[in-house]
Amino acid sequence: MKEPRPLNPTPVREVPLPNAPLARVVAQARFPPILSIRNPDRVAVLQEELRGTYPHLGKEQVHRIELNANQAPNVTQDLVWRLSDSEHGPRWRVSLGEGFVSLETSDYGSRRDFLDRLRAVLATVENAFKPADVQRLGLRYICRLTDDATECFGDLIRPEVLGITNPADRSSPELGGSIISMMTDARFRGPNESPIQGRWGALPPNTTYDPDVLEPVTGPSWVLDLDMATSAPCPFSTGELLTTATSFAESLYWLFRQMVTDEFLRFHGGEP
Repeated sequence: MKEPRPLNPTPVREVPLPNAPLARVVAQARFPPILSIRNPDRVAVLQEELRGTYPHLGKEQVHRIELNANQAPNVTQDLVWRLSDSEHGPRWRVSLGEGFVSLETSDYGSRRDFLDRLRAVLATVENAFKPADVQRLGLRYICRLTDDATECFGDLIRPEVLGITNPADRSSPELGGSIISMMTDARFRGPNESPIQGRWGALPPNTTYDPDVLEPVTGPSWVLDLDMATSAPCPFSTGELLTTATSFAESLYWLFRQMVTDEFLRFHGGEP
């Protein structure tokens, strides 16, 4: 098998979708642990900077399980601070732990808005805690088709992406028509050696493959999940991280457009 060549995205005009099917967008920067993040007085500095946009503060004890061969599972607890725009059912949330900060939303409006918010979060963490570096910067977009869209997804997603789940594929009607669920898992060699993880496919009702970011829905759905990340540590510099995140957003949007049809854009209110 030949060495995979990197994807070569070209600039693609962003088409606004008034009814965008984005279930979740998440950006996360991981850095070496900083124990002072456990200190409420230190976190108060960060809260004061972000309180105008994310007025609600809470904290959670998150359990983490590490599985090692021939050893008992190692269970640890991590303290995570949550800043959100609403106490109940937040649309935007900032999460800060000893070794990471993330921004996530279920109300994505535009790339510029998301990246402007990410800049503010990263700059605040940089000023408040001065992390040594970033071990991983990731950006993830999850689209989910539900309801009427699942009745015509064969027109919305390109045939080569759908595979045997394509309703128009007459080569294997017995297989395609009997599928309960099917997820494709692909890893692309992205630009500048940054890998892209892709997952897409059909899910039955009340099912999810990642409960941390994708809640189950009562009906069948079709999901497109694209995740891009750095492959090596880099300095914790807000400007440099935003440049990388912007490049990731452009590359993921290019890949998204290779996988959906113009009818997808029209269906969700866009003009190709």
